[in-house]
Amino acid sequence: AEHGERFSVLSEEAGHRSFGADYPLVLVDPVDGSLNAKQGVPLFGLMVAVLDGPTVADTYAGLVLNLNTGEEWRALRKQGAWRDGKPLQPLQRSDGRRIELLGLESTPRALKRAQPLVDRSNKIRILGSMAISIALTSAGGFDVFCAPIPVRVFDTAASLLLLSEAGGVASDVQGQGLDQLRCNLETRTTLLCASTRELHAEAIEILRAPQ
Repeated sequence: AEHGERFSVLSEEAGHRSFGADYPLVLVDPVDGSLNAKQGVPLFGLMVAVLDGPTVADTYAGLVLNLNTGEEWRALRKQGAWRDGKPLQPLQRSDGRRIELLGLESTPRALKRAQPLVDRSNKIRILGSMAISIALTSAGGFDVFCAPIPVRVFDTAASLLLLSEAGGVASDVQGQGLDQLRCNLETRTTLLCASTRELHAEAIEILRAPQ
């Protein structure tokens, strides 16, 4: 702002701050996975997203930084995604619809609500950092990441751009798109992210099947 740039910043800690313009809007979560940090669990990250409008579809730059390892994911809308400076290339798989590794949001209720996916997955991981979990999904580390309890859209903006630019797919658990959701501190949604369209379709089918 000192050099004439005009923008706004939104964070949980400082709320909404305008520096002369509504957009670009910079979303900042300095410690995603704050309970991990508080408890001494070394898995938490920085999330920064830049938007030219109010919704998920308006995110044009995203950064996720693992504050413990220094690993960095970046994405630019319609230009690609990078992991430590190298283009993201999801892992090659022999069975395109098999869920080898499922990531889950960390509340106990999430485990119960995602039980159909848990039952069909080879292994599960609960990291406690949503930004890093979705970033890992964009690289194929997780085949699927699910947050069956509504989470803040604000916390997901950078990672959802990473996922999209890497060729992954995200929706809510009903399969509805996220693009028109507002990136603020109030809007919440369930999440179903997958590294490929085939895995996303498989996960939706599992969740829709009669239990």
